[in-house]
Amino acid sequence: MTRGLPCAANRIVDARSGATTTWGELPAPQLPAPAAVVAPSSYDALPVVRAHAETGAELLVVAAGRMEENLRTELGASGFNIVEGDRVQTAGNPREAEDGRLWLLTSGSTGRPKQIGHTLASLTTVSGELPPRRWLCPYSPGTYAWWQVVTLGLGSPEQDLVVVDPAQLDGWVHAGIEHSVTAASGTPTFWRQTIMSHADDLARVPLEQVSLGGEPVDQAVFDQLRVFFPDARISWIYASSEVGASVVVHDGRAGFPVEWLDRETEGRPVISVDGDELVITSPYHGAGLDGAVHTGDRVVIEDGRALITGRLDRDEINVGGAKVSAGVVRSVLQAHPDVAWAQVRGRKAPLVGSMVVADVVLNSRSTKDPETLTALQQWSQDRLPEYGVPRRIKLLDAIPAKETLKSDV
Repeated sequence: MTRGLPCAANRIVDARSGATTTWGELPAPQLPAPAAVVAPSSYDALPVVRAHAETGAELLVVAAGRMEENLRTELGASGFNIVEGDRVQTAGNPREAEDGRLWLLTSGSTGRPKQIGHTLASLTTVSGELPPRRWLCPYSPGTYAWWQVVTLGLGSPEQDLVVVDPAQLDGWVHAGIEHSVTAASGTPTFWRQTIMSHADDLARVPLEQVSLGGEPVDQAVFDQLRVFFPDARISWIYASSEVGASVVVHDGRAGFPVEWLDRETEGRPVISVDGDELVITSPYHGAGLDGAVHTGDRVVIEDGRALITGRLDRDEINVGGAKVSAGVVRSVLQAHPDVAWAQVRGRKAPLVGSMVVADVVLNSRSTKDPETLTALQQWSQDRLPEYGVPRRIKLLDAIPAKETLKSDV
C-alpha cells in the first residue's frame, strides 16, 4: 500500500453515535514515533491509522482494556512512547523509529502478549476488485482481525465500515439493521452469542458476506448461519498475527480440502502438516517469521478435510492411554440442536489419568433438566468412542467470551 489515503472517500460510521465520516475527514494527529497509542474505543483508534497511512510513523495500537502495568513497562522498555489522550509517557529506552512499521500484540493465549512487526502492505491481504460492501468492525483495536477489517476500508474502494466497540457488542444487530451492514466478520463465539441472543432480528441484517475466524470452526455454526442468511457467502479464514491470513474457504464447510496441503502457488501461503501440527509458510508473515512457521494448532484429517481442532497443548486428552481430541468432542456437542456452545477439557482422574468433561450453554429455547443432560450423554455415546464421551457436563447460563471475541478453547 502506498503512502496516503487510497480510499479517502470510503465512509465510516460510529455505531455509538450514528455519526458518519470518511477517512479523508478524520483528523491526523502528530505522534511521537515510535508510539504505542492506547485506544479507548475502536472508532477512536482510526485517526492514528490515518496518520500512519500518510506518514509511515512507527505505531502500535492497544485497547485501553489491555493496558496494564506489566505491559506498560514492556512497551516502554521496547522504546515506545505511550500515548493516552493528551498524555505522553516517554519511552524508558528511547530508540530511532522504524519507518513504515506497524506492531501488533498477540492475544496472549499462550502466555504474555508478544509484539509482532508488520506493515500496511503485509496486513492488506485482500486484492482485486471487490463488490461494494459495508463492513461491521466488532474487534478490539490493534488486533490482527481489527487491522484486517480496517485495511479493507482504508485500501479497497467502496468498502465502508460500521465500527462497534467490543464493550457494546450486544447492540450490533440493531446497528447492522439501521446502517445496512452487508458484510460481517466475527469469531464462532461471536456468532453463537448473536444467534442465541438475537435470533428474532438477526435475519434482518442484510448480510451478503459472513466471515468466521480466530477460533476452531465446526459445521454446526456454518449450518446455523445458513438458516439466517441463505443467500450470503459464508467464509472461514485461518489467520494469525504471525503468519497473516493463510487459509480462506468459501464452500460453507468446516476445514479445508486436503488437496490444499503442500500446494505451491506463487504469492500464496503454503500449508502443511508436521505430525498433527499446522505449519504455514506465508508471504504475509510478521517481521522475522519468514519460512515455515509451526503454528501450535492441531490438525485432524477427516472425510477429505483438514480440520483445525485447537491448540496442541490443550486439544489432546489422554484417557487411560487412549487419546481423544477435545475439539472433536466439542464439535459433537455443538452439533446437538439444544446446544449453543460447548467447551471440552481433560480433568485428572484416578486409574485412567484423565477423563473428559464439558461446559455447555443451551439454546434459549432448551430446558435445564436432567433429561437434557441424559440426552447429551446419549448423543455423545452414539457419535464418540467410549473414552471420548464426557463424564461430567456442567450447564452454564451464558457463553463466556474475552475482549478478543474468543472463548478459551
